[in-house]
Amino acid sequence: MTLTNSDVRSSIEPAISIVIPVHNGGESFRECLSSLTKFVPNSIEVVIVVDGGTDDSWRLAEESGAKVIKFPTAGGPARARNAGAKATQGDILFFVDADVTIGADTLSQVAIAFQTYPNLAALIGSYDDAPGATNFLSQYKNLFHHYTHQTGCEEASTFWGACGAIRRDVFLEIGGFDEAYRYPSIEDIELGYRLKRAGHQIWLCKNVQVKHLKCWRPVSLLKAEFFYRALPWTELLWRDRQFVNDLNLKTSSRVSLVLTYGLLVALAASFWWLPALGLAGILSLSLLLLNFSVYQFFQHKRGLWFAVRTVPWHWLYFLYSGLAFAIGTIRYHIRQYRLPKPSSLKSKASV
Repeated sequence: MTLTNSDVRSSIEPAISIVIPVHNGGESFRECLSSLTKFVPNSIEVVIVVDGGTDDSWRLAEESGAKVIKFPTAGGPARARNAGAKATQGDILFFVDADVTIGADTLSQVAIAFQTYPNLAALIGSYDDAPGATNFLSQYKNLFHHYTHQTGCEEASTFWGACGAIRRDVFLEIGGFDEAYRYPSIEDIELGYRLKRAGHQIWLCKNVQVKHLKCWRPVSLLKAEFFYRALPWTELLWRDRQFVNDLNLKTSSRVSLVLTYGLLVALAASFWWLPALGLAGILSLSLLLLNFSVYQFFQHKRGLWFAVRTVPWHWLYFLYSGLAFAIGTIRYHIRQYRLPKPSSLKSKASV
């Protein structure tokens, strides 16, 4: 972060309210609450919104001593976070997911950021480099998220509901999360785009970190990544024309996507034309070199064998992201084509 001329450190520490939506939180939610007990002072307001569910998350929430709001049926994290935000009293809303734990300095880093930068409207943090679930896929996915945020631009263009803070007055003024998103999706990204359109500052504070506890399996990962993230995000990108060169949308990722599909075509063509294998080799080498820093990061954190195993998953990520972008683009433009034209609406109104 860098100070601007109008940034003057405030002598008043902002009051923070923590908002957590939960739906069948299970053991991860129990660990989340345990981290709050350990690292959050009693003076900090905590609001937990139980979004339906069939387990004992509501009981754990009430036993924690937090302010609890209960919905009988699930309506999605957007609705839950909005309800929690309205019930708070603090100056800053700190949104945390039910499957993360905060660290000893997470809250203090949030407070310092808003106290130091009065013009800051919102900030997002990062997962740490020690994911809770120990299986390979969870380690890969959460470490990749950590890498992406730690190498991202500090001037952010999106918000993040798992570890994101925003001034309460700005949040209410902007209208909160879009409750049309009924499942955990891109409601946080969409909020970030609206914040940027309204001229607000969002920063990526890399030292604000939480630990992600979610255990990813192949089916759950692909379902979440493709249907709940990539597809709706593509349509949002076209709606707002937010093709920024940052985080998951870096130029290197876009080039990698093209190279991955070129590799797929070359491998398919090699069944009929053997020289295509040479092209496949060149494309594979190009992908490895272009993403060398990613694989070097994995090797540094978990060793060479771990890094080698991440390569096919990383390339698969480019494949399904490209497919989702193509499908999402087609869906967006079809919907735009079917929308009534302004001229036809005027003619109907005049009848």
